[in-house]
Amino acid sequence: MGRSVFNATLLIPALILALVGADYSHAQTMYKYRGENGEWVYTDREPIEDKKAEVRQLVTTYVQPEFSVTQNILGQTIEIIAHNEFYAPVEVRLEFIEIKGVEYPHPDEVLRWVVDPRSDQLLLNLDFLGANSGPFVDFMFEYMPGDPTAKHDKSDGYRAPFSVGMGFPITQAYPDSVTHQSLDSIFAVDIAMPVGTDVVAARDGVVVEVAADNYRSGLDRVRDGPAANIVRILHDDGTFALYAHLNWNTIRVKPGDRVRAGQYIADSGNTGFSSGPHLHFSLQRNGGLQIESLPVVFKGLSTTNVVPASGNALTAY
Repeated sequence: MGRSVFNATLLIPALILALVGADYSHAQTMYKYRGENGEWVYTDREPIEDKKAEVRQLVTTYVQPEFSVTQNILGQTIEIIAHNEFYAPVEVRLEFIEIKGVEYPHPDEVLRWVVDPRSDQLLLNLDFLGANSGPFVDFMFEYMPGDPTAKHDKSDGYRAPFSVGMGFPITQAYPDSVTHQSLDSIFAVDIAMPVGTDVVAARDGVVVEVAADNYRSGLDRVRDGPAANIVRILHDDGTFALYAHLNWNTIRVKPGDRVRAGQYIADSGNTGFSSGPHLHFSLQRNGGLQIESLPVVFKGLSTTNVVPASGNALTAY
């Protein structure tokens, strides 16, 4: 969510506060020591035993796409413009807090638009009421990647997100909801697999989000959740696939890349809010400024479809 205030009489640039889609960095502590058999151990947990450990601080930096709404004065008009850096359409909602000195008959109206990927879009022109009217505009906005009018096209189907011929157990799928209790994850599928297993795209699409340099995991949802390495891919029907808990520094795609079903994108891992090595796969859509998950059916042998269920094995064909 952001807020923009513009007072045309002072000619002060608009102030934009973007609460998502910004660059940020944080440090992670890594311990390096010799294990029982002389092997090197790398972990985010301080050794309990009396071991000499080398301590390193890893600073990770994510450069995420940004979305903003700014104001520009052009003659006797205030232009309100959306700037979308995402490789996906973005829904934006704008609500005026205060507006005066410009021609706008419905200041209490809540406005929504869908802004095309990688584009700037003029949302409104607000003409001054008079040369000495002292125009003032104060509004808030919130946004979410994805087109809320997108319809899920099930005709192409989804292949299992790992190499052909391999099979792994499903440890959590709808209606089980041990950890999948939020709107964005209720239909997600957890697939147990060793760290380093090839993860492939389940469907054609464009990469829109990547987080690649986390290495730790834990059982605190608030603390450890943001530490998951992920890839998010936008499909042609407007839905997204989320691949989460990927292994440190193995992601081989970047935002803007076009990928095909079956294409290698990363190694599986055990990062973020995770109790053990697995892949978290979720099909999602923008349900109107909120992300909601969708049921997914995988391709089976020949024309058979596979509905994921906890305790069953999933094989890639």
